[in-house]
Amino acid sequence: MAEGRKSRLEMRGISIAFPGVQALSDVSFQTEGGRSHALIGANGAGKSTLMKVLSGAYNHYTGEIWLDGAQVTIRSPKDAKDHGIQIVYQEVDTALIPTLSVGENIMLERTVHGMKGSHMMNWRQLHREAEAVLRQLEVGIPTRKLVQELTLAEKQMVLIARSVSMQCRYLVLDEPTAPLSHGETEALFRLIRLLKSQRVGVIFISHRLPELFAICDDITIMRDGRLVAREAIAAIDQHTVVEHMLGAKLEGQFPERKPCIGEKAFEAKEMQDGSKVLDVSLSIRKGEIVGLAGLVGAGKTELCRVLFGAAPGATGELLLHGRKLKLGSPHDAVRDGIALVPEERRREGVLVDESVTANLTVASLSKYAGLLSWVSKRKERAAGGEMIAKLGVKTPHGETKVRNLSGGNQQKIAIGKWLLADAEVYIFDEPTKGVDVGAKRDIYELIAELAARGKCVLYASSEIPEIMGITDRVYVMYDGRVMAELTTNDTSEEEIMLYSTGGTKQ
Repeated sequence: MAEGRKSRLEMRGISIAFPGVQALSDVSFQTEGGRSHALIGANGAGKSTLMKVLSGAYNHYTGEIWLDGAQVTIRSPKDAKDHGIQIVYQEVDTALIPTLSVGENIMLERTVHGMKGSHMMNWRQLHREAEAVLRQLEVGIPTRKLVQELTLAEKQMVLIARSVSMQCRYLVLDEPTAPLSHGETEALFRLIRLLKSQRVGVIFISHRLPELFAICDDITIMRDGRLVAREAIAAIDQHTVVEHMLGAKLEGQFPERKPCIGEKAFEAKEMQDGSKVLDVSLSIRKGEIVGLAGLVGAGKTELCRVLFGAAPGATGELLLHGRKLKLGSPHDAVRDGIALVPEERRREGVLVDESVTANLTVASLSKYAGLLSWVSKRKERAAGGEMIAKLGVKTPHGETKVRNLSGGNQQKIAIGKWLLADAEVYIFDEPTKGVDVGAKRDIYELIAELAARGKCVLYASSEIPEIMGITDRVYVMYDGRVMAELTTNDTSEEEIMLYSTGGTKQ
């Protein structure tokens, strides 16, 4: 835990480059213990890279790091931890061992060192110490429960508890609220306020501006690898923050649309998948963007998977242009003209260790095949290059591995591969999750373009303003069921929220 006196952290003149990319250029960043500091910027602005320098993940940077007025050396994760700097990444599952208990994961480093020694591990003491950390954080998770049995929010709390157990002075949270419900987010904020009262400095990376204004004291804004603004959060407004992020005046967030809606093309009747999807029916017409609204856990993702053939035990009837579909797998769905851009893009939407070009063309390889079904690399590169330009993907070239791109660019690629495949039905599951405001606008325009081409679009989101801004009609889900079907122009955010929380009209 942090020391009693106030601490100060400074990063001075930090620069770092990767092959073909200058990721950071002379960036300076300052914060203090006991304060929460928002670090924000468009995808690819360099904020995550800056924090990876601070946490010791990258060691080939130039510049200096100072702590409490003295220069320190941070060239490895161990260096960072030794100075009380901890980071909790967005992908919490990769940092935890699911088959170990909560207590073992919290005290993981001590567990590992104990097992290396000749003496036996005192498991009772380990759990007592883990319980003490959780009590200190006012988190009520049993220490003997297996991590694989926890929710995402609980896993995040376990990672924060691990950081606190290691004398954390500065805690970096990278998109911590992206997978959380409103209630879980409030619980996280209570924990952040508690850490601040204990003089821990919290650095908060997020694209959700209202949250930053609710929890943070200061804000640093980055663009294109450079620092562009630093303010007390009380001295700036959300509109100005967005303008700093984009480097331009903010125009309309959602594209102007003149929907040309045709006949009913896609139908789902009485879809059922255990207790997750309960007797759901919906339809989409040609050229229509249909919203699927609901809070986290409402069943939206599960329904999207059912419609894409990714839920083998599901029942119900699917029709496309009046023809009954038999979807035993996602392969069948793709064959029948259905595309899904999933919520978990790194795990399900892109191949992170393959090139940008390979990812863009993977769903439509037959288009680039010649004699004997050999894929023409020339045709594949040409198609990939056109799509990179069309999507505005920021990449040095088409052979860059997708894992080296920002989250917003990865999402554009997850969408772009289906644009090349030219599907009939496009299903988007939280397509702007973890994406900055500039990339969001690009994605909205891509989706509007699909509808203008007469495609059927299903847009699932827990962000009600998105539903109101991009859709023509909306189904609202709660606890696996459709609570209401609404025309977007005739409803309101308040009505959608009412049905999203299980309410009904009097």
